[in-house]
Amino acid sequence: MATRVRELLREPLQRIRREYFVRIWHMEIGEGSTISFSAKLDRTNPRGIHIGKYSVVTFGATVLTHDCVNNRQRDVYIGDDCFIGAHSIILPGVTIGDHCIVAAGSMVARNVPAGSLVAGNPARVIETNVKTTHYGVRLGSALKPAV
Repeated sequence: MATRVRELLREPLQRIRREYFVRIWHMEIGEGSTISFSAKLDRTNPRGIHIGKYSVVTFGATVLTHDCVNNRQRDVYIGDDCFIGAHSIILPGVTIGDHCIVAAGSMVARNVPAGSLVAGNPARVIETNVKTTHYGVRLGSALKPAV
């Protein structure tokens, strides 16, 4: 019963949360993108967050747009159809290209070329020419996107 209620509420609440980020905080979040309720988007420079269409930022991931030490604000760009894994950290000034996968627990300090899979601390390109569909689901993977 609780699972059914959670599933019924999930999509409308995600849409409301997305609108909150876009309208109140002036973040740029593309159509169909999903931000986990436990993901942290930097509100020090909220206009510096740009997330493309049909991307997903999973639980515990952090997207930073400011550097306290150097007192700098830098925009972060996440492309279309990307997957940002659990507890990943995206540092200020990073651009992640379209169709990228950031593995769980990665710390992304440099730009990520389109179609790449990155992992590690600091994140390194593990694989190139990665093809993803909506929400960063890898083509040819056994997983099917939840509808």
